[in-house]
Amino acid sequence: MIKKYDQEIEQAYNAITVMEEAQRCLLCLDAPCSKACPAGTDPAKFIRSVRFMNYKGAAETIRENNALGSICARVCPTEKYCQLGCSRCGIDKPIDIGGIQRFVTDFEQSIDMDILEKGEDNGKKIAIIGSGPAGLQAAASLLSLGYAVDVFEKSAKAGGYLRYGIPEYRLPDYIVDYEIKRIEKLGASIKLNVEVGKDVSMDELKSTYDAVLVAIGASEAKVLPMFEGSPIVETAVSFLARAKENKGKIDLEQNVLVIGGGDVAMDVVTTLKLLGVKNVTDVVYEEFCEFLASKKELEGAQSVGVTIIDGYVPEKLDGNTVVFKHRHIDSELKITVDKIILAVGQKVSDDALGLNIVKNEVDFDGYHVDGSNVFVAGDIAHGDKTVVWAVKKGKEAAQDIHNFLGGKAL
Repeated sequence: MIKKYDQEIEQAYNAITVMEEAQRCLLCLDAPCSKACPAGTDPAKFIRSVRFMNYKGAAETIRENNALGSICARVCPTEKYCQLGCSRCGIDKPIDIGGIQRFVTDFEQSIDMDILEKGEDNGKKIAIIGSGPAGLQAAASLLSLGYAVDVFEKSAKAGGYLRYGIPEYRLPDYIVDYEIKRIEKLGASIKLNVEVGKDVSMDELKSTYDAVLVAIGASEAKVLPMFEGSPIVETAVSFLARAKENKGKIDLEQNVLVIGGGDVAMDVVTTLKLLGVKNVTDVVYEEFCEFLASKKELEGAQSVGVTIIDGYVPEKLDGNTVVFKHRHIDSELKITVDKIILAVGQKVSDDALGLNIVKNEVDFDGYHVDGSNVFVAGDIAHGDKTVVWAVKKGKEAAQDIHNFLGGKAL
């Protein structure tokens, strides 16, 4: 394993090894892997193209279905989706669909393929709030249908959690830049440092644009009450953004406690170890049999030497010491550290958008806010909170907008 923050941990296939992996595919007629992809990327079709060394055709299949194909290839929890449906699961192990997709999209980038095209101008304008994966995919889909698209992003750089949350070793900035530049080349205008509700009102957008898509994520960190105000406590959102913005060149304590057991927590602990922190301990509410993080993320954290203690709940913070109690057995745990990072969940901040958010989601099914020209996508729409699901929501919300404005169904 490469043990540097700024180098991808996953080793990429070459032309020989990707062919070996693609040849394991059973070429199922009614491929369950394609049915299991939320974004409809159609792995069965692009793997078949790879087997015949038609890399351009494979790239076209991916891009026509997923504008963020090279990102999903790196960060999608494929074991939950397409690989779970792979027919080889009953024989040995599933096809490495993500790895093959990465090879194809890397090839696409290396020869500067230009697959997506802007549709004929239909004279209508769409505003998208948020430049995370759902907003970017929706922009690409709408541009291909002939709409003019303005994306409003409150941060200094586009990408949302792709930019500020996923560590460099999993998703390098140059990949995020590549995907965003492709969408801008299609015609998207991304307006940075513009916060809706502060710099421009929601009412102004609704009256100026034919439709408004709110594609915001759960970007605000949750903090357990006992940890509020402590000088040694930082949230995972803050830490990951700080590490990413500074390319890992940050000062770090050598005895760090992380609380949380999801993929974000695994990103934090792995980042800490890759940046040279000697002692990294992760205490998790869930036991290993009910772990929230993906198997790949958990194994990655364990492989770099993170200590993971499962089944404990924080009870009290006393200075630099946290007291935990086990959920099911009579056991108490005390850990004294120099730094605490909380990865206990995130919440949506939408005070100025006029939406009724219940438990981080809108209180209705689908994407259209009744009686308005407002639509939703991203984390606030119902469904999984993964990048590939954000792509799915972005595509579907774009189609709903197209239907609402009188476009032909695709």
